[in-house]
Amino acid sequence: MKKKNSDPQILSSVKNALRILKSFSTFEPTQKVSDLAEELGLAKSTVSRLLSTLASEGFVIKDEGTRDYRLGLSVLTLGGIVTNNLEIHNEAAPVLNRLVNDTGETAHLSILDELDTIYIHKEECHHPVRILTHIGRRNPSYCTGSGKVLLAFNDDNILERVIEKGLVSYTENTITDPNKLRREMEVIRKQGYSICTEELTVGTRSVAAPIRDYSGKVVSSISVVGPIQRMKEGKIPDITNKVVNAAKDASERLGYDERYFRKFSKV
Repeated sequence: MKKKNSDPQILSSVKNALRILKSFSTFEPTQKVSDLAEELGLAKSTVSRLLSTLASEGFVIKDEGTRDYRLGLSVLTLGGIVTNNLEIHNEAAPVLNRLVNDTGETAHLSILDELDTIYIHKEECHHPVRILTHIGRRNPSYCTGSGKVLLAFNDDNILERVIEKGLVSYTENTITDPNKLRREMEVIRKQGYSICTEELTVGTRSVAAPIRDYSGKVVSSISVVGPIQRMKEGKIPDITNKVVNAAKDASERLGYDERYFRKFSKV
């Protein structure tokens, strides 16, 4: 159970309203007052009052038939402002577009948010059969290509927090053994990319590589995702090469100079 924040400067009503907004997800796009009250440990009257306030500002919408709530367009507006003002979003957009044309598969730009991975940009492929993803989707980091790259090139304490939280099995390929996951991180760091096959969703494969900023810090990951019927084993070396080169291009756009870091790493 999370400890309550005793800071008098934090308004409990605002905090609870934000908790309500964060309870919506891809897997739970609608919420009932009673379910939210139970999940958040709040009185139904409190939840109902907060939802009414959020609805008045367009952050949630109430279905009068089912009486369920879903997110409103005000959330989308704020999300658009955030992504449009992220430097990585602006610099990587043309790189993702080119990567889609080169590989024929959908490309994503992802960042780490606490312990999860979030898609902040997406370029759709032109195939009629596509992988269902969307901007803002939150995925567990330890069983996605982009997430594993972000974990591998981040502080070790982030990985340990992910392990402590619990490695849930989504498919028979999901890595749930902590030591095996640690070894996987070492491999990714050495080779500079991650290949993830059916670890979160059956029938999908992804290839991801890290994007660095001017300081050399990994700030994002770029990946392509597609069905294994198209992303066959024989195609992976070529796709991997294109993803790694795209990540290098995006890194250079952010000011990263690989030659500089190589030179001083040998000093």
